[in-house]
Order: sequence, then structure tokens, then C-alpha cells
Amino acid sequence: MPRRKTTGTTDGVLLVDKPVGVSSHDAVSAARRALHESRIGHGGTLDPFATGLLVLLVGRATRLLPHLSGEPKIYEATIRFGTETDTEDHLGTVAVEAPLPTREALLAALPTFVGAIAQVPPAFSAKRVDGERAYAMARRGVTVDLAPVTIQVHRWEVLALRPAADGRVAEAEVRITCGGGTYIRSLARDLARAVGSAAHLTALRRTRSGPFRVEDAVTLESLRAATTPSEGPAASRSVLSEMLLPPLAALPAHPVQPLAAEEIAQVVRGIEIPAAVEGGWGALTNAASGALVALAERRGDRWQPRVVMHEA
Repeated sequence: MPRRKTTGTTDGVLLVDKPVGVSSHDAVSAARRALHESRIGHGGTLDPFATGLLVLLVGRATRLLPHLSGEPKIYEATIRFGTETDTEDHLGTVAVEAPLPTREALLAALPTFVGAIAQVPPAFSAKRVDGERAYAMARRGVTVDLAPVTIQVHRWEVLALRPAADGRVAEAEVRITCGGGTYIRSLARDLARAVGSAAHLTALRRTRSGPFRVEDAVTLESLRAATTPSEGPAASRSVLSEMLLPPLAALPAHPVQPLAAEEIAQVVRGIEIPAAVEGGWGALTNAASGALVALAERRGDRWQPRVVMHEA
């Protein structure tokens, strides 16, 4: 993980550990207020009942959102068997009741939920149906028919199985490694249905997104506390800046080519320069400071700047 910034700018990557009960939109709004920066984008939201890692791009780093490395994603979830709710989490209304699964049936079913899977998203989701969010329709009592989408599940790890009095599985704690667009709520739903049961999530936490880990994130409380430290506004800006990772952290898989001053002058004007490293895309940096100057696409043996981080 790159070292956090020490400059006073607000261009960079902010990792936030979202608490339960707060929407991703609210977390972004808190970051905007704290950093006094309206340009903040996210690399994937979390449901309000979920906790964990939000990856935010701040300032000019928002230009890198289409190129942000966000896979794999890792979640830890608690699945409660016996009831399925309309929201597929513990905040919803029970819609289906079914027997608890056996340990043997559950473990035997898990491998069938690895690989490329067709998944129907939950009715209470941000998917759009005829231009309207599915959750808005579901809240009005409208039946929402969502088309299945193909997701990628890389791995399940069973962390704990909690038995009921008869020995069947009442709850399971799991760790899931998957690709983007995966609804963990719906994975739990479909797993339970496959073993003749029903289920919903009681807890969900995202611990990783691409190269970023929740252990490196700041809490909303620390973000808000840093906004007005006792030392004054200047100290506040310094503390908040140190919470940011440099924009280059958003491009960990790209080869890096340091540039001299004359090359930087060309790149910021959109002029191609010779490519000195391999790769279809390259991160062009300031040789003196290490700061990201541009993300460029290879054209033959030259780099064509595509996302320029500095003004000409």
C-alpha cells in the first residue's frame, strides 16, 4: 500500500470504514464536508446495514474512476437460516419460512456457487427498471422482475457453523471472494433455496476491494473529528490530507514510467511521448516527486495521454 500523502492537496484515494446504519451516500457527503471537496466518487456502494470498506476518489483523482482496480472484493457475512425476508437482510419482513439445512447438505452445495453464476438481484436493490430504482418500486408494493446477471464467485470460506438444538445449521459465518456486481444477500438466498431452506443476512462487512483493505481505512468518526482540530483550520487541512493515499494508489496494476520536466510539459498538453515500459496502459509520474501526471494508452511505441492529472 502506498504511503499516505503529506501535501495539502485533496486529490487522492480515501479509504473509509463505513459503520452500520449509514448509507454510502451519507459517507460520501461526510467526506465532502470534511475535505471541502465536492468532487468525490466511489468505487462501489454498501447497503446501510452493511459495514466496511468504501473506496473514494477525491478531487482530480475522480478522473481515474473508470480505471479503478476494484476486484476481487471480499466480504464476511452472517447467514441466518429458516426465514427469507423481502429485503434479504434482517431489516426486512419475513416472506418465507423453511426448515433449517443440515451441515452435510450445506457444505455439499457450496461448490455449486463458485465460478460464473447467473444471479437475480434482490428486489430491494439499486438496479433500474424502466428508469426507476428497483427498491423504490418494491417499497410501493410493486412486484419487481429483475433479469439475472452473470456474476463471478471465486471462493467461499466457512468461518463458523452454529447449530440449532436438533443439530441442523441455524447460522453460518462465511467469507466470500467475488467479482463486482455480486449481491451477497442474494447468494445467501440462493444457497438456502438450493438446500430446501430459506435465509437472510444478519451482518455483512466488506474487508477488501482490489488492492485496498479495510485495515487501512479511516473511520467516519476520525474523519469528522479531524475536520476541526483544536489547532485550527490549517492543522485540520493537514490532518485530513494525511488520510489520503496518492492518486497513483488507484492504479496498482499499471506499469510506471517516470518523466523528466520536458516530458511532463508535453504530456499535460496531450502530446504523445515515447514509451519506455511495457503494457497497454501506463502510469506516467513526475520523476522528481513521484506524483501521478497522467494515465496513458499505448499507441505503437508511444504513450497517448488519456487521463491528465495536471493542468497545462
